Amino acid sequence: MKTIKSILPMSILLSGMIFAQDLSGLDVIQKVYDRPTGNDMTGNLIMTIENSRGNQRVRKIKQFVKTVKNGEKKIMYFLSPADVKNTSFMTWSYDDASKSDDQWIYLPALKKVKRISSDSKGDYFMGSDFTYDDLGDRHPMDDTHTILREEVLEGKETIVIESVSKDEEYMYARTVTWVIKDSWIGLKKEFYDEDDELLKILTVENQQSFKDVIILTKVKMKNVQRNQFTIMEFSDVQIDTGIPSNKFTERMMKRGI
Repeated sequence: MKTIKSILPMSILLSGMIFAQDLSGLDVIQKVYDRPTGNDMTGNLIMTIENSRGNQRVRKIKQFVKTVKNGEKKIMYFLSPADVKNTSFMTWSYDDASKSDDQWIYLPALKKVKRISSDSKGDYFMGSDFTYDDLGDRHPMDDTHTILREEVLEGKETIVIESVSKDEEYMYARTVTWVIKDSWIGLKKEFYDEDDELLKILTVENQQSFKDVIILTKVKMKNVQRNQFTIMEFSDVQIDTGIPSNKFTERMMKRGI
């Protein structure tokens, strides 16, 4: 899902002035996907889930991300509350468009690592409003992208892109992303369900610069059909600390932080 990348590092590549009429929809989404993110990143994550009655659940997480030769690996360790403590989640994403993300979750109660099947990618992650698929890195070639218009959003000039999956069985009928010109950040993204009804809206609430890399440190996913939302907020971010490759294994998922 590098169209916005939700809770993951968000970097921008500053370039000369490029206008939507010089680009195709695929060009724009490819630029979003190709933004540099540093060699690796570590940070603390707070995930706040609020339902329609205003009740909140807060989960504290430690996250590690590493760029590898053929893609990206990331792992999350749940620190609290007690009912999810020691749960871990890992994703391997690939630059090869023919390979879908590999994802695993470790459930301490079962003492077992479970692989997330393709049929389960539409399930919601740990009670949040993000699906497993949302947390992956969707390749630009998985969709057909069309430029709808140019629009000013929150004072920023954006290119609005509609993306329709090439897989007719995909969980979303389409998505619409507002991409900031020249910085190639997805500022907002709408998700439409299989009946083409608006399901969710992802918005960027805050961003910060770390070692010349811009990280989206706060994003909000609102489920408009359920009238609830999830906020992901990043802190204590460290870039390029030299995270070892063996951090991203099933053994480390079981071992914990």
